[in-house]
Amino acid sequence: MTLEEALLAVWRQALEENANIVELGGRRYPVQRTRRRRLRQVDFEHDGQLLRGIEQNPDTKSQWAELARAGLKVMQFTTGGGRYLANVADARLTLYSGARSPEKKIPRKTAKS
Repeated sequence: MTLEEALLAVWRQALEENANIVELGGRRYPVQRTRRRRLRQVDFEHDGQLLRGIEQNPDTKSQWAELARAGLKVMQFTTGGGRYLANVADARLTLYSGARSPEKKIPRKTAKS
């Protein structure tokens, strides 16, 4: 499963289907609610990296909050370190710059002099 497919699957199950458990790659992750705003939140793993999906707070001043206030289902995704990775708004994925991990480069062997 690609990162894009995983993010869309988490969004769909947590927000569209209102599931209490998200199933991803044969593993199950609970959908929790934040204490203060009761926003849905899912901590999950993809390719060995811990990620978090959290429902967009409609009371902020971002463009994503504006979409949430308009009734769209918006989820932000962050890395385990808290860096914003992507968001899904009404089944449309937006990856932020640097979200895809760069391809691993194999160093070239240099000719001996």
